[in-house]
Amino acid sequence: MLRQVEGKVGQAGRRVTAIILAVTGAFVPNAAAAELQQQTLDAFNHYVSLAEAQTDAELGSSGPFLWIERLPENRRAAALAELQAGQVVIGRTETLDQGRHISVPGGMIHHWIGTVFIPGATLTQTLSLEEDYDHHQEYFRPDVVRSKTLRRNNNDFLVLLRLRKKKIITVILDTDHEVHYAMVSQTQAWSRSRTTRIQQVEDAGQPGEHLLPEGRDGGFLWRMNTYWRFEEKDGGTYVECQSISLTRDIPIGLGWMIGPLVTSIPRESLSFTLATTRSVLLQRIGKQAP
Repeated sequence: MLRQVEGKVGQAGRRVTAIILAVTGAFVPNAAAAELQQQTLDAFNHYVSLAEAQTDAELGSSGPFLWIERLPENRRAAALAELQAGQVVIGRTETLDQGRHISVPGGMIHHWIGTVFIPGATLTQTLSLEEDYDHHQEYFRPDVVRSKTLRRNNNDFLVLLRLRKKKIITVILDTDHEVHYAMVSQTQAWSRSRTTRIQQVEDAGQPGEHLLPEGRDGGFLWRMNTYWRFEEKDGGTYVECQSISLTRDIPIGLGWMIGPLVTSIPRESLSFTLATTRSVLLQRIGKQAP
């Protein structure tokens, strides 16, 4: 009797799996049909302008340099303890327009900020790793498949990164980034990066590999800006990254497939980047991570 029940359950499970695969196959082309509208881009640009104004004000003030230092006292103490224990401290944030939420028709803005502490690392060592873009494909696999410095002019970089995102489905993106670094003092620095090109790669690594037109793809990443701060103190270096990205909204009926990639990847990518930065730099300086 038990074997018969198991057999029926197994058959039912296989039928459900077959249905899911069939549905996935049927909807993947439709899921790729998204187009970046001007109103969506305008809303993102407006959001970024307000966020950058706030960032400029913070950098120009005499207040705390790092995000964690501006947290409420009880949360700040807990965050510092987590950082000293080797964890990534990360949180979601939002920039408001005179106290109001900024609507993004046809898209979603994902705004995250995180920090990691690297014991024993100097600011110079940390910046050396960050600027070593030709080897990011080695440091940040599997998220970064290919990396190359296309141009450098002192503290300004143009960088190519091929990114891999996987969550139910796998998406490959070719992205160009303009990056600027600035030294504040011998112990503090910041950088800003913005994408100048994002194209989804179809059939990556195959003879038929090709790029989809910008803004007419799956909409899994249309824009991405990152804002970094670095501070050497407490026997190591704090690395902070604030990420603002733009994706498509989630189509009705495709949340199960599109939703996880659109909503969870921004946070996971930031956490992975910070944790990997810590791990790689500790290996570089020959220090054992806790």
